[in-house]
Amino acid sequence: MPDAGWVRVAGVADVGEGQVHAVRVGDREIALYHLPGGEFRATENVCTHEYALLSDGWLEDGCIECPLHAARFDVRTGKALCAPAETDIKVFEVKVENADLMLKVPA
Repeated sequence: MPDAGWVRVAGVADVGEGQVHAVRVGDREIALYHLPGGEFRATENVCTHEYALLSDGWLEDGCIECPLHAARFDVRTGKALCAPAETDIKVFEVKVENADLMLKVPA
């Protein structure tokens, strides 16, 4: 039985290194990131500045750039790194279990 609160959101092979993959968990839009060295991260997928999907943006050096107005966020911490975004994005725990990406769903 899986750990409580963890749900499978994708396969490891679904998210190529250096890529972003969008998933929906309940009513949440989530972006999954595959960073160099096999590190996976997850954040909310909607920019806090204005509605745009971060998964349509550009991932570089652990940061995602919004495709609409170029706001940047650290995918490890969720911190907004530059204007026009002033509010951080939420980050979610993600782990690899066998060939699956598992997301810790907040209560």
